[in-house]
Amino acid sequence: MDIEKLKEFKKNIPEKLNSFIDPELYLKYQVKRGLRDLDGRGVLVGLTEISEVTSSIVKDNKIIPAPGSLKYRGVNIEDLVDGFLKDGRFGFEETCYLLLFGDLPNEEELRNFIDLLSKYRNLPDDFVRDMILKMPSKNIMNSIARSILALYSIDDKAEDTSVSNVLEQCMRLIACFPLIAVYGYHALSHYHNNNNLIIRSPNAELSTAENILYMLRDDSKYTKLEATLLDLALVLHAEHGGGNNSTFVTHVITSSGSDTYSVIAAALGSLKGPKHGGANIKVVQMFEDMKEKVNDWTDDAEITKYLSKILTKEAFDKTGLIYGMGHAVYSISDPRSVIFKRYVGRLAKAKGLEDEYNLYSKVEELAPIVIGSVRKIYKGVSANVDFYSGFVYRMLGIPDDMYTPIFAIARIAGWSAHRLEEITNNGKIIRPAYKCVGENSPYVPLDDRK
Repeated sequence: MDIEKLKEFKKNIPEKLNSFIDPELYLKYQVKRGLRDLDGRGVLVGLTEISEVTSSIVKDNKIIPAPGSLKYRGVNIEDLVDGFLKDGRFGFEETCYLLLFGDLPNEEELRNFIDLLSKYRNLPDDFVRDMILKMPSKNIMNSIARSILALYSIDDKAEDTSVSNVLEQCMRLIACFPLIAVYGYHALSHYHNNNNLIIRSPNAELSTAENILYMLRDDSKYTKLEATLLDLALVLHAEHGGGNNSTFVTHVITSSGSDTYSVIAAALGSLKGPKHGGANIKVVQMFEDMKEKVNDWTDDAEITKYLSKILTKEAFDKTGLIYGMGHAVYSISDPRSVIFKRYVGRLAKAKGLEDEYNLYSKVEELAPIVIGSVRKIYKGVSANVDFYSGFVYRMLGIPDDMYTPIFAIARIAGWSAHRLEEITNNGKIIRPAYKCVGENSPYVPLDDRK
């Protein structure tokens, strides 16, 4: 095939594809698209003890919306956060222990666990140079996934899926994720954006959140409040039930008997998708556009008008979506957003961004009303965790390219716990049913095809 014919063939490929399925068929066969009902309940596909996400109560056989609740291993997320913040401690490491082992650690257990993570917080010799700096990626999530798969090659027990070995592999990945992500950003910043290259080793005395800021920033400096907010973000993103896309991927791939590195790389690919891990970036971009278009940030009518234009695809990115509003499960409230908001205001005040914080609060208040006036809502709409997390990252000076990797640094804890749970209870490979609705076609000999 010559070049011109090849170009013509490639040009016509989209027209040759026959992948469209009539949406009415999904209703006819009662297919739960996205494995979710209209009310967000979802199709039950598994059991877990790791975390519980609830948004309703059942009374007189009726489902009644209720404020959202999130529990890690039975511990209410609000109580967990209040506990370590009251003591002035960072909570991500404690949260990792809870998710992995099922119980809150005592003082000695927590100290030993933190020491072990610190010991594991290193990468093999020349790994940063050969795997990250020599092949800088324009998307850090891809850089992380490639690095994780590369770690398989230097693990003598990579295929060992015993619980003890997988636990050690997961703990090493939890410890190394911040390094791989931050170094991936510095490679991107240097080789693609012509900035100075700064590679700083982690500090054994610092927490995960502190080390991220320490390694990410040019001057390595940060305040206790900044580190506290980032640590809180990691805790709130660490786990969210077995039904979110990337965690379900973790269960699916684990059930096939695959290795830890392949499982986590697959989960990363899921989280990279903008429908899963990239929503907070869209929230920030939406507010940047809003700040330009709305003259008076305190005027409810002007803000409402802008939000209405978003819904009618006249404003921002013309998708009709108010980013950061609504969730597949939560209706009245997302507990992660509720917790986050209590502390976001403190950081905004310290940064002199109280007016912007007040605008976020105003949109959080008005958006559900606007959405309800324009669209039929099957369940309530409220701000989700992405609504405030991007604002926090922006105040912390974290580059946009690091938003989803920060999510991954947190969620590796939940993925690890679910992988261990699937291995412990695995009986069958996860294989959902698909119904073929295509028509029968006769075989036509090659010479008779047009």
